Amino acid sequence: MTWLPTLVWYGARICLVAMFPFSALDKVIHWRNSLAQTGSAGLPGGRVMLVLAIIVEAATPVFIVAGWYDPLAASLLAGFCVVTAFLYHPFWRYRDFWSPRDDSVAREHFWQFLKNFGLVGGLLLVIFGGTLAPPGDVLRHLLSPHG
Repeated sequence: MTWLPTLVWYGARICLVAMFPFSALDKVIHWRNSLAQTGSAGLPGGRVMLVLAIIVEAATPVFIVAGWYDPLAASLLAGFCVVTAFLYHPFWRYRDFWSPRDDSVAREHFWQFLKNFGLVGGLLLVIFGGTLAPPGDVLRHLLSPHG
């Protein structure tokens, strides 16, 4: 049995979710700015939504990389990405999409919107891609003299 595909899958999962714990930490450190951004969607319950976002961004990557309830965690994180795309990156609301200027707000939101759906695509691979060998087994194999 070759362990290379398993290592690639673990690496892919790490790359896929690496930004989320840092985003959660950023939300904690810059609470006021994060709360203002959360409120920009015009929905009630900004504090609760922000706390939930921090929990999702901090916890789901651990579950996805560790392979613990990873389809559920990836589903939750994918849903988070979809909701975030529509609530906070509504590029269609801005009139400067075709502007020749480099500082188009619409284009910035457009790329962020698409980035979120790129993440959703990767998370769907986690959901439907099957289970991985437990991380401990992979590490033991790599550290064994016959690895």
